[in-house]
Amino acid sequence: MSTEQEAKQGMEQQTRKAYKTGKKSEPTAEKNESKQSRKKQKAEKKSAKQKKKARLRIFPIWLRIIVVLLFATIALVAGLMVGYGVIGDGSPLDALKVETWQHIIDIVTKTE
Repeated sequence: MSTEQEAKQGMEQQTRKAYKTGKKSEPTAEKNESKQSRKKQKAEKKSAKQKKKARLRIFPIWLRIIVVLLFATIALVAGLMVGYGVIGDGSPLDALKVETWQHIIDIVTKTE
């Protein structure tokens, strides 16, 4: 290596070291200020959470579950009637009879 290259590398290393040490020593005041502001923000969030009122639900969760189950049952019955009556060329009300389902179970299990 030439002396010029060594000198450049030496300057780069010195500037890197100076840069690193300069960066570490300068922002301490800024860091303290940012930490304090973060603490203030956290304290404000906590106080805001404590001030929040409890939510009063007009449509309670247990009622929501019952309504969803009711809609699912209605959709199942409607699907059975459409499938049996329209696609299967039968009477839609026959899909709701016990005899129809007993016949289907007998066919599937092959018992007579």
